[in-house]
Amino acid sequence: MHKNYLCSHIVKFSAIALLLLSCSTGKMKQSPSGLQYTILKKGNGPKAKTGQEILLFETTSYRTGQVLYSNENTTTPVKVLIGGDQATKAVDEALLGMQEGEIKQIVAPPYLVKRKEYPSNVHPDSALVIKMILHKIL
Repeated sequence: MHKNYLCSHIVKFSAIALLLLSCSTGKMKQSPSGLQYTILKKGNGPKAKTGQEILLFETTSYRTGQVLYSNENTTTPVKVLIGGDQATKAVDEALLGMQEGEIKQIVAPPYLVKRKEYPSNVHPDSALVIKMILHKIL
């Protein structure tokens, strides 16, 4: 079996399993904005704040588990300026207070993941499930 095919199916299965686990255990919390989240693994050190750059690994999928984007199985995290209009409102909100090594899963309603332009594989009216791993606060 082709390695990329296998990896994409493992990531898809992981996204579905994590969503089902967090929903079934009732650990999902909801912020005033409507963002749902659960901390899958606690981090350590200082908490991320607006104006800081961070390095992030993430997997974004639909609620069905269909993966839209993932850099989780790479060695290249994405650099994001928190509050710098580089990420969606959902990601910016979820990053606040995260610590290095923390893993958080969010379910973001469509109004928190709006973009100026959408990649061809993302429907603008969809809620997205995003697993975020804060690799490093710069």
